[in-house]
This record gives sequence, C-alpha cells and structure tokens, in this order.
Amino acid sequence: MSETRKRKTKNIPNNSISDKDKTKEGETKTVSPKSNIPLRVLSRAVVIFSLLIIVYFTSNDGAFKIFAKQNEVISGKGQIVECSSAYLREIDKFEGCFPKQCKRFVTDKVITDKEVDELLMIAKKGLKYGGSSGGASILDLHSGALSMGQHFINFYKRSEGKNVFTEKDFTTYKVVKNKIKYSIGHYFGVNPEKIYLTHPTFFSEITSKEAVTVHDEYWHPHVDKETYKSFHYTTLLYLTDYNIDFKGGRFVFIDEKYNRTIEPRKGRVSMFTSGKENLHYVEKVTSGTRYAVTISFTCDKQYAIGDPDKRKFNNDL
Repeated sequence: MSETRKRKTKNIPNNSISDKDKTKEGETKTVSPKSNIPLRVLSRAVVIFSLLIIVYFTSNDGAFKIFAKQNEVISGKGQIVECSSAYLREIDKFEGCFPKQCKRFVTDKVITDKEVDELLMIAKKGLKYGGSSGGASILDLHSGALSMGQHFINFYKRSEGKNVFTEKDFTTYKVVKNKIKYSIGHYFGVNPEKIYLTHPTFFSEITSKEAVTVHDEYWHPHVDKETYKSFHYTTLLYLTDYNIDFKGGRFVFIDEKYNRTIEPRKGRVSMFTSGKENLHYVEKVTSGTRYAVTISFTCDKQYAIGDPDKRKFNNDL
C-alpha cells in the first residue's frame, strides 16, 4: 500500500478552526476534515474491505449461477469453455480424441430410472461392508478398492465379499458405461472407439461426518487431469437427489466471473473435459447421503482398463 501524504488545505474559514488549533504565537494551522481519524484506522479499513472483496468473489456463496437445477429435466445443456493449452497439447497426440470444443455438458436423458436403481443397489450392498471413518467412502468395482476406517481394503480378497455382486450387476455397469462413452463421442465430437475406460472409476458415498483423513476432504478445488494423469474426459452419474436425499453436496465449476453449480438429480449425467478449463469442487454435504459414480475416460490406450466382471471377481477371492 502506497504511503499517504499530508496535504495543506487553503482558505479554511476562521470559524472552522478550534482553539486547540491555535499556536502559542496566536497563529492558526489548517486542519483536514478527516484529521481526527487516525491513519492506521483508515489503513486497516482499506485492508479489511479488500479482503472482503476477495472472499466475496472466491466464495461459492458470493457469485454463482445454477447451471442445472435438481427440479428440472434437462435433455441436454452445455457450456463451451476455452481449452487449457496443456490439455490441447496432450490430447493432440491421440487421433480421433480431439474435442470440437472443451466444455461441460449435462443431460438427464441417457440413463434410465431402472439402471440408476440397479447401480444404487450395487453401491449400497458393496459399501455396507466398509465405510470411511470420515464422511467420504468409495467402492471401485474394477480394483476392489473399498474404504475401511482410515484405509482401503481389496474387497475382492475378503471372504465376506463372496457372491456379493452378480453377473447382472456387472452387466448393468457395463451398459451404463457404454451409454456414457457414446454420449461423450456425440456431444464432444470425438470417436467413441478412441476413448477408453480408465482408473479410477468408482462409486462414492458422502455423508456429513467430519473428515478424519485427507481422503475424506473431497471439497477442495482441483483439476482432474492434475489429480489423475490418465484422465481426458470425466463423467459423473448421480444416483440420489439434491435437497431430497441429502443437502449440500452440489458440484461447482469455478469460473472467472461466476461459479456454475450443478444440483445432483437421480439419473443426471455430467461430463466435461478434464483439463484446467474445468476447475471444480464439491460442496460439503450437510445432511443425508449423496451417492454418485465417477466414470472416467482416457485417450491413451496404455491407461485403458477392462470392464469388471464376475470372473475377475472370483479369481481375486
């Protein structure tokens, strides 16, 4: 902060000068109308005001727009964003995987109610064998990773996990994955045969319990491509409803002017390019339980993973 300079004022009427401002020789000195406010108080006020402005524009409660409301059925809604240069440089290496535009896109018309109900059942019957000490738990059908206390276990290697998932469960998961994969191809203008399922892909269960480990702190702003090297396209399928099954837990894109918020709706698919153009976070869940499944895709075949199936499940037991 630049230093404030004192300035002399001119032609102040004599009646504006108090006896305190008279010198011993009878002369008078001019006084600024603001001279009775200490400089340090003004400086502190400026600093506080500046901090309030920063908080306002970085807070999701300060400036945001609802991109997708829970109570509306959206056939398809997208927002084009400027691709980050790093994302473009990397994705340009892979034929058929370059998007027409970087964007985020929401639709409620890809996954059926029946499919969502079946996925929610899969999530619940697997997660009941584990559960984080904090408020965020995950179940990965591919690797068998399951939150347990402050750690993760391989659910497929636990004896109590035998016969939990059926072939029908894995088939439902595969059908949903393929629907989302081809939706990315359609809405982003890429060849769906050139994008591949990648790790991690998982169910999430979030409650209002206090975080215990860093794995429970899901609310920090992040870029998927920086967190997971293999990601090029990220999708989320919501299995429960905002403000009905849980409160809080909205998905927030952080943009320069406004944060754009997606309110989870059962069966809603949110998809977006995974670069810096889509910095985001999830609000803290304040009550209830939020279920979703993250299904991620890569353009780099070396990071591709196969679909989970009953045979792999049995081999790991």
